[in-house]
Amino acid sequence: MGWKTLDDMDLSGKRVLVRVDINVPVQNGKVTDTTRIDRIVETVTDILKAGGKPILMAHFGRPKGKVVPEMSLEVTLPALKAALGVPVRFADVGWDAAVATMGEGEVLLLENMRFHPGEEANDPEFAKELASLGDIYVNDAFSAAHRAHASTEGIAHLLPSCVGRNMQEELEALEGALGDPIRPVCAVVGGAKVSTKITLLSNLLDKVDHLVIGGGMANTFLLAQGHEIAQSLAEADLTDTALEIMAKAKDCGCQIHLPIDVVVAEEFKARAPHGIYAANECPSEGMILDAGPKTVANICEVFKQSETLIWNGPLGAFEIEPFGAATFAAARQAGALTDKGELISVAGGGDTVSALNMAQAIHQFTYISTAGGAFLEWMEGKVLPGIAALES
Repeated sequence: MGWKTLDDMDLSGKRVLVRVDINVPVQNGKVTDTTRIDRIVETVTDILKAGGKPILMAHFGRPKGKVVPEMSLEVTLPALKAALGVPVRFADVGWDAAVATMGEGEVLLLENMRFHPGEEANDPEFAKELASLGDIYVNDAFSAAHRAHASTEGIAHLLPSCVGRNMQEELEALEGALGDPIRPVCAVVGGAKVSTKITLLSNLLDKVDHLVIGGGMANTFLLAQGHEIAQSLAEADLTDTALEIMAKAKDCGCQIHLPIDVVVAEEFKARAPHGIYAANECPSEGMILDAGPKTVANICEVFKQSETLIWNGPLGAFEIEPFGAATFAAARQAGALTDKGELISVAGGGDTVSALNMAQAIHQFTYISTAGGAFLEWMEGKVLPGIAALES
């Protein structure tokens, strides 16, 4: 890997600008999920132990370059203090003075970067303003690394730079899953539409041995094969694309796994009457909402044959009972194999994380990415500006 870590930097007595992602859910003025805050603790703690002064930069919501009081990062202070166990000060204005008066063992949080027009524009002058506050730059926000913003990309060219612990763990996990994986490798790609994941599917074909396609996007592939899918969600205009992907997979030696049986209901609602049918026998009035038990058994067998698993997207409409059965069963199998040391499992994406949580398998996976768009773009093989700027 071509970037430095905290271990490569002399932090003693240094002002350390740390780009973090604490864009957390808030309700009634309180943080309701501290996952992203918890993930920056190791970085901040290690900087403090090394004698550095951590100055946190982050965004919150989409204020689009304007000061929006409801999107102030001040709301995160109680959760930050609780997680870090040290004094955390907040600076909405007067950043220079706030940095100059930092005490030993103290953390400073700067106001929402996106209150400034220069942030998302990656304005060189704003990047210089930020850089003047510190001696070293640490990027610990992989989830924002696909954005070329002043605090994620511009500043990295102006100060000695490295990755934080959270970013380091993320990059090592993804590199281990796709860059130089232990084979055989299986990828699970699900979700509603092929159109949103064409680049991802194409990039995976020569990198994985097995590709499991699920969710609504699997219906497009079934339609491309000439199967009747009735009222099911599909993109009929992308059947040629689906056939091209299957042909390329064959050339690459990648085995694609599509549903062999499906769960069909007449309505898209919880506990709707449903039945199990062969994938090519969907009744005319029905819609496919999940993969069937034979498909799940096949997927679980593929997991057993694999050494590495990377997962993005559900296998069915998991939010609606009981159409998460396939996703949950497959997740539990992956978790059990990981627990036994028989599988390296990496998963990411909002729906995926929610589904693994519902399956109570999330803590069994080797690594769970909370990065969303950045995770997807990495899987697509795209260059992430925030990472490229750190490469030495």
